[in-house]
Amino acid sequence: MKAKAFDTRLFKRILQYTKPYQWRFNGVIVFAISLSVFAALRPYLLKQTVDGYIQTEDAKGLLYYITLMGIVLLLEVFSQFYFVFWANWLGQDIVKDIRIKLFKHILSFRMKYFDLVPVGQLVTRSVSDIESIARIFSQGLFMIISDLMKMVVVLFFMFYMNWKLTWIVIVAMPVLVFITRIFQRKMQVAFEDVRNQISNMNSFVQERVTGMKIVQLFNREEIEADKFKEINDKHKKAWIKTILYNSIFFPIADIISSLTLGFIIFYGGIKILNGDNFTTFGDLFSYTMFIGMLFNPLRQIADKFNEMQLGMIAANRVFAIIDTEDQIQDTGTVEAPLFLGNIQFKDVHFSYIPDEEVIKGIDLNVKAGETVAIVGSTGAGKSTIINLLNRFYEINSGTICIDNENIENYTLGSLRKQIAVVLQDVFLFADTIFNNITLNNPEITREDVLAAAQEIGVHNFIMSLPDNYDFDVKERGVMLSSGQRQLIAFLRAYVSNPSILILDEATSSIDTYSEELIQRATETITTGRTSIVIAHRLATIINADKIVVMDKGLIVEQGTHQELINKENGYYKNLYDSQFSVAN
Repeated sequence: MKAKAFDTRLFKRILQYTKPYQWRFNGVIVFAISLSVFAALRPYLLKQTVDGYIQTEDAKGLLYYITLMGIVLLLEVFSQFYFVFWANWLGQDIVKDIRIKLFKHILSFRMKYFDLVPVGQLVTRSVSDIESIARIFSQGLFMIISDLMKMVVVLFFMFYMNWKLTWIVIVAMPVLVFITRIFQRKMQVAFEDVRNQISNMNSFVQERVTGMKIVQLFNREEIEADKFKEINDKHKKAWIKTILYNSIFFPIADIISSLTLGFIIFYGGIKILNGDNFTTFGDLFSYTMFIGMLFNPLRQIADKFNEMQLGMIAANRVFAIIDTEDQIQDTGTVEAPLFLGNIQFKDVHFSYIPDEEVIKGIDLNVKAGETVAIVGSTGAGKSTIINLLNRFYEINSGTICIDNENIENYTLGSLRKQIAVVLQDVFLFADTIFNNITLNNPEITREDVLAAAQEIGVHNFIMSLPDNYDFDVKERGVMLSSGQRQLIAFLRAYVSNPSILILDEATSSIDTYSEELIQRATETITTGRTSIVIAHRLATIINADKIVVMDKGLIVEQGTHQELINKENGYYKNLYDSQFSVAN
């Protein structure tokens, strides 16, 4: 959706965020008024000084007016300082509130949203677009209000001093207003293009930096560099368009201002030389200041209006995300207790894309305390089971129950608190090992972490690292091997003391050093709790209480390893035999 230059509804919505800071908002308006009065008062005092005291050679009166002008100048500086400082302060407080609201809203989105929206786009909305909203107040709205007030006060003084001379200025103003309006429309389109190109560039850079290993492994550096050159060129062209419009507008505005001033000086000077009482030297002196104070704000309003446009466009983009309703409906009222761990899937259907079912009516029973393994080929729907159990996605039909209660009846937070997941691709934040384990949960103490680490056998590994539990693993845990990251993930799951544990291909890509540690950790954390293990390596799930075999979204076999291996031409038996024949 394209933002309008003056979208009244959008603008009112932005102003709603000023309510907690109403006293400061009012203060900025007061200082804007005082600034315009004091600024316009100086040329008027200059006229009085020239006509009343310089021409009459009144030194005492001259000293008095010079002192008065100095006091007015100090008051103008004082008003300017508080006007600018409070306007920027207000803008930063507003964007702080909007940014917090936006980030909390993003945190509530279902996984499907992140499947479709580029990460770079969300980063742009949360950072640069938010800062553009601040400029509505710091460089746009209040500056425009101040300039308009200054123009009104200046015109009042000019008409009061010499209304005939002032009409010459009034005639020239519509020309500048017309040119300003054309400029504003052109800049609106140009800035929309700039914002689009910035978003595209952020998304491209974010993805390539995140996937740098793939880029280098497949020797894609030159190809990606060429793509970036193309995107960067579009970004440059979008900005050059704005530069071109500025380069045309401001010289034209300066010419109109200078011609108007020149005509007034020429015309007024001729009248004075001819002995006409049409004007005075004081008028001409003050008008050289007044015309600058009148035309410069009119010219700069277009520039400040551009800032408003940037902020409005950015606000439109940010509010589009805030208005997006893509959350899992947290309508449950039951606080999930410490689960026994009985899980039931009853005729569950699910599709990521409409009319393309991934789960096609499965029935699955997991008893409390059981370790159930789910196996099958890629795309069979194994990992989808986890996503549905955690309510990352909503099912199309059927029911999923834990301890005979529909999971939709549990509050979302309490449900997920009782379920821990260890994924194949472990994500670690750029933080210490301790914080990555606890995820900054204040309820988990360092003593809890140390005890849990010793129980599952990873304490010695962590103590071997520099700074041990305070070791900074850097972005995505790059300072650790995949096996070491996996151990941290096991500890993270164990220390949360879940009722239900899920291991999603958690042992599929580990090094020899870590394999024994992970095997011990697996045995420890699955003891006494319901566990679901999704595995590609069948050797790791032979001792499971039950093995569920999936194919194309259906459960095709269930049973123990021994029961399934004895089925002639069974799906599991064929999968097992093929895997071990390859291994041999």
